[in-house]
Amino acid sequence: MAIRSIVKHPDGILEQKCRPVTEFNSALGVLLDDMYETMIEADGVGIAAPQVGEDIRAAIVDFGEGQEPIEMINPQLLQSAGAETDLEGCLSFPGIYGYVERPDYVKIRAQERDGSWYELEAEGYEARAIQHEMDHLDGILFTGKITQYVTQEELDAMLQEEGAE
Repeated sequence: MAIRSIVKHPDGILEQKCRPVTEFNSALGVLLDDMYETMIEADGVGIAAPQVGEDIRAAIVDFGEGQEPIEMINPQLLQSAGAETDLEGCLSFPGIYGYVERPDYVKIRAQERDGSWYELEAEGYEARAIQHEMDHLDGILFTGKITQYVTQEELDAMLQEEGAE
């Protein structure tokens, strides 16, 4: 496994619709392992293939706390419901944060690294992270959905306030 460079905006690959994964082989496994290591090293919750320079429909989210990372290959949104606005950031936009409205519930269908299909339902924060990464695969950036930007100073103050509670 290797830590890869994270592609930063305004690199054009971030705004491209990625191509479907058609080969489920050891090269895909290496890419997914590298993506995971890169995400952990950058203290991220999710990462999509274009963020490491690959224009394929693959992404990972990891919520920690004993849960297995979720690998989403060729993910499809089957259902969404509700709406919630919350703060988001992105590894490809260091230092940029803002409030984004997203559905509070999603049901997706995606493939595992071996090509087998699965379905997954998620709510709240998990649904938000899944949608953020799926957007990357369609060239959609969270900055286009931000309703209010938050400065680093404001974020630090919020985190400090949370820590005091």
